[in-house]
Amino acid sequence: MLNIKEKVFLNQGIHLDKATIKEITALVRERKVSCVELVHLYFEKIDAQQSLNAFISLDYAAALQQAQFWDQSIAEGKPCPALIGVLLAVKDNIHVAGFSNTAGTPALTGFRPKVTAPVIQVLIDQGAIVVGKANMHELAFGVTGYNTAMHIDGVVGTRNAVNPLHIAGGSSSGSAVAVAAGMAPIAMGTDTGASVRLPSALNGCVGFRPTVGRYAQESITPISHTRDTAGPMAHSVSDIILIDQLITQQQIPARISMQPMRLGLCAYFWENLDEDVQQQADQALQLLKNAGIEVISVEMPELEQLNHRISFPVVIYEGKYDLIEYLKNHEVGIDLEAIVEQISSPDVQQLFQQNILPERIVDETGQSVAVEALYQDAITKARPQLLSLYEKTFNEHQLNALIFPTSAIVAPLANEQVSSIENFQRLIRNTDPGSNIGLPGLSLPIGCGTKSKLPVGLEIDGLPNTDHDILAIGQVLEQIFNSLNHH
Repeated sequence: MLNIKEKVFLNQGIHLDKATIKEITALVRERKVSCVELVHLYFEKIDAQQSLNAFISLDYAAALQQAQFWDQSIAEGKPCPALIGVLLAVKDNIHVAGFSNTAGTPALTGFRPKVTAPVIQVLIDQGAIVVGKANMHELAFGVTGYNTAMHIDGVVGTRNAVNPLHIAGGSSSGSAVAVAAGMAPIAMGTDTGASVRLPSALNGCVGFRPTVGRYAQESITPISHTRDTAGPMAHSVSDIILIDQLITQQQIPARISMQPMRLGLCAYFWENLDEDVQQQADQALQLLKNAGIEVISVEMPELEQLNHRISFPVVIYEGKYDLIEYLKNHEVGIDLEAIVEQISSPDVQQLFQQNILPERIVDETGQSVAVEALYQDAITKARPQLLSLYEKTFNEHQLNALIFPTSAIVAPLANEQVSSIENFQRLIRNTDPGSNIGLPGLSLPIGCGTKSKLPVGLEIDGLPNTDHDILAIGQVLEQIFNSLNHH
């Protein structure tokens, strides 16, 4: 049954579940729908889908109060800000005043920050209404969202928006599900190695990882200062562009000359794809070629080995020291050991006990060794080498971006084995290299697999600080893919 207000959307040819910022704010400005009505509508969607475990905490009263404030402002004839009436889900490791910030782990359920993270405050100032704190992989150390601590009775883990028997991906699981399942039109997550792009791909929305340092990282529970960044999720690239503009206060250049656009295809990212991903990605590539975009094969022979040298050492070493510093700076009143003691998810518990706390890592020979020397090698040698490999590849072939499937597999079934190291490696394989050099990546939905009926995503990566280009390319690709989804 559609309620009256949802009909307003349909009369405009808009589906509430997929409504964009532009569509929502236009209806609010034209007084076809009020902010209060929008809060009612979205909270109905949230209530109806509790079994997806998308949220750790919600505040209906606070959202309503915000909505009333903006409705009053409109009634007084004041100008409408850019995000008027737009509801926002925030990953529970990004501080929002008035909400606890659990980072998905039991020991932090009582931590209530006084100050909202700048990356969220700027959106609130523009009229965004925070609905709640989204569920996540515990402490963001994982990519399945199978968090054994935060869930409703009988359903463990955040569940996929398209098929709840499957995982949502992570670590920004709830943020992606909230958007994909129509519980909020936009969400903010964080991405260390996959965590915005992967769940966006597995649930069927757009997810953007900006260049590290583009968005302020303060008041966000960290993993790694080298790799962490907040990132937005939405239904369209234009929504991502608007959010990015509001956060950075930078305009995206009106038109970017990309004739002919050149996208690089490196074999590493196209290996071992499951059948559905292969099929959708090949179809998407064909569409791009038909549209006159040049797809160029490139060789990046050292990619895998260099990435391996950076990935784990950085996260294990910085994961300890960045968290200790965060707990101290925010006067959380609890130390790292106490947090680790209460970790619920077995995969995260094991990682902290075996690697992060003792600062140890298993090397090529299977020996457990101290991580610090490997960390120094990663930061001083492997990372600059990987960046220069990317720069060389882009320059030699005059690439606008690299293109590849965001995830080599569709979302696996949700069960106790899903957070295995094998699944972790398969799910993170394609998103990880770019994260290690802090570059921007955008995941676009390209439809659902024929067999699994689960979403597939395609990612474009650019060199660091080419965020504007990547977003502009994303808009071009999105238009091309939309022709595919409407056939």
